[in-house]
Amino acid sequence: MRSTERRRQISSLTAVKGRVTVIELAEKFGVTAETIRRDLATLDAQGGIRRVHGGAVPSQNYRTEFTPFESRAQSALDAKRRIARKALELLPPPGSTLFLDGGTTTALMAEALATSGLESIPHAPTSGYVPPYKLITNSLPIAKTLADSEYFDIQLLGGKVRPQAQAVVGNIATQTIAVLRADVAFVGTNALTLNHGLSTPDEEEGAVKRAMVTHAEHVIALVDATKFGLDYLVSFAAIEDISTVVTDLQPHESYVAALENAGISVAFAEK
Repeated sequence: MRSTERRRQISSLTAVKGRVTVIELAEKFGVTAETIRRDLATLDAQGGIRRVHGGAVPSQNYRTEFTPFESRAQSALDAKRRIARKALELLPPPGSTLFLDGGTTTALMAEALATSGLESIPHAPTSGYVPPYKLITNSLPIAKTLADSEYFDIQLLGGKVRPQAQAVVGNIATQTIAVLRADVAFVGTNALTLNHGLSTPDEEEGAVKRAMVTHAEHVIALVDATKFGLDYLVSFAAIEDISTVVTDLQPHESYVAALENAGISVAFAEK
């Protein structure tokens, strides 16, 4: 495991558990205590954690508040709709397998797919049989929106329903994803920073998102400009895990340059 990935996981573990020790981290990652101390020193200098005797505790930089799905659905709505429509251009050919996680922008993407039909699907033949996508989601709204579409074979993950997010979470969902593989994962996020990657305030939602990212060939993050520079409790993807970021036209150019320098495509939704 690369040091950057190990440090990202240490940041998330510290945020979730409230306190971690050098000994437990060394055992978890299979490295020496001295390596962990260097990691903690680096993270402390970056503001990701605060070092204490024998380990680390969270810094106060991470946001923890959770906004219900209905409220989030109204935030930056025009930008999210444009991002959702732009994301349709990045669909792989029909017959591919997709992950769509539980989020407001991915839900708008599903609505766009349901209303625009065949013409919204790249690479689809203009006539004749179109093999359906296999679409795997933990989102109740997405499953409902696309349930009657002839172009999608929907698999709704099992598990515990989290009402605030209208999504399925828990061990059953993550264990199911672990035996699957998708060509593309379309994921939403509450926040994006270069150090902490994509993050969310809820550990269980983050676990499902992380599983989708891990088991997808390509990861497309749908991120409106209000999410750049925010940092929430649970990191579920490092910047290096992302293939493409789809956003509106407002992110600071320093973010765009940094993403492109990291080999990540940035697609802009037109007004």
